[in-house]
Amino acid sequence: MEEKRCAVVTGANKGIGYEICRQLAIQGVQVILTALNESQGMEAVKKLNLPNVISHQLDIKDPSSVARLANFIETHFRKLDILVIIIPKNIHYYKLRMIKLDDKEFRDGGGFVNLVDEKAHLLTHIIKEPYELGEKCLEINYYGTKAVTEALLPLLQLSKSPRIVNVASIYEDLYWFHNDNEKLKEELQDIKTLTKERIEEIIQWFLNDFKAGMLKENGWPLTCCAYKVSKAALNAYTRLVARKFPNIMVNCVHPGYVVTEMTSQTGFITTEEGAKGPVMVALLPDDGPSGVFFDKTQIAPFSSADLKVE
Repeated sequence: MEEKRCAVVTGANKGIGYEICRQLAIQGVQVILTALNESQGMEAVKKLNLPNVISHQLDIKDPSSVARLANFIETHFRKLDILVIIIPKNIHYYKLRMIKLDDKEFRDGGGFVNLVDEKAHLLTHIIKEPYELGEKCLEINYYGTKAVTEALLPLLQLSKSPRIVNVASIYEDLYWFHNDNEKLKEELQDIKTLTKERIEEIIQWFLNDFKAGMLKENGWPLTCCAYKVSKAALNAYTRLVARKFPNIMVNCVHPGYVVTEMTSQTGFITTEEGAKGPVMVALLPDDGPSGVFFDKTQIAPFSSADLKVE
């Protein structure tokens, strides 16, 4: 009899994470739905009403919370087969990565589709990106994801077919870094020489320039800057993990521009459609790719010549 696979989905009490839990569960996977707020996680499990979904509290910023989750998995399931990482709704874009000064104009202008650097000078009355929130964004998106991944790697290595899926964004494409930063773009793509230490040096370099108001001069993204840098760093980290652990299939997936609270309901596709890519990658056959970026269900480049948010 085939052993049931066990999956953890972070930030899953609503939105794409909730739907990923549902789709994995109906495929017969045992799912641990995690949420920052314990009661909201339990409520989500009750709403799903599926026998193979349970909840567990997780704060990816808190090492003790991460450790409790790892201990729970080891005690009850002895190994982990699938890790799907989504940044929790409670710390999503408009709460920790920028402040929307005019929510109506943000939505009327198409939401994140409108946040391109060519329009940065026209957006100052709509959004504000304080340095403190940018720093927090990197703490959560990059360092929080890294902490969860590294805490659960020993349990993933006990699986016969382990998978890590980082639910990403089109904003992690290196397209958003300007030509002034061409050498940095090349460095982030050269996974043979890149290290975790260098990724973190790059993050600190960005933060120093952000604090000093030197984004444009040094070729960094100008809109959603911390978010884009955090996602590019996570993209690079994902490929490092794939290289270091060839027995674990590790990939990033952009689910598409989904209608959720995170996008202020300005997305183009439903959560059901958005969950298809991450679920497909979580269930890839053993001969599937690792260390790649999926745009929905198709492999895409890390640095595009032209790009549209969709």
